[in-house]
Amino acid sequence: MINFLQGKLVETLPTQITVDVHGVGYEVLIPLSSYDKLPAVGQDVRILTHLAVREDAHVLYGFMTTQERDMFRLLINTVSGIGPKIALNILSGMNVTALRGAVAQADIKSLSRISGVGRKTAERIVVELKDKIGAAGAWEAASAQRALSPEDQKVNDAVLALIALGFKQVEAHEAVRASLATLGDKVTVEDLVRACLKKGA
Repeated sequence: MINFLQGKLVETLPTQITVDVHGVGYEVLIPLSSYDKLPAVGQDVRILTHLAVREDAHVLYGFMTTQERDMFRLLINTVSGIGPKIALNILSGMNVTALRGAVAQADIKSLSRISGVGRKTAERIVVELKDKIGAAGAWEAASAQRALSPEDQKVNDAVLALIALGFKQVEAHEAVRASLATLGDKVTVEDLVRACLKKGA
């Protein structure tokens, strides 16, 4: 399995790039969300990859963030009828945060606007991903709609982590606020989460 490529970016298109790794040019298919984050041609690039092996080809899919690759894998491994091509379309049509929010809020209309995703596919995405994305997706999407101060961002990240660990949203928020008051502004997200887990234990 090829986990990432690191080399010189020699060619870019909105849907694919070529990376020169020690004289070997790798063609990598990418979503638009990753295209926007690429460095200039000629610069060094590190891109996370997913290798899809078919009978007639080995295809590399590339992502500039872990969240994009995780969502891509979640789509192709969880949602019936979605292969790598449609998964890339989905990530090109909607960033990961918006996608999580659309799933959490069962926003079939927004999902079905994406190229290659009809109403039936949008409904399958919501049904089959809802349990995996859940409350954390709705919280993340709502938070992204407003600009956060560094302290609010810290609270937001800690709340998301706690929701992922099984806390209810209100409990997570109260626990983080209480721990922040005790530990002070300089505390890290990791220490905030640990403190909340100790209290909840």
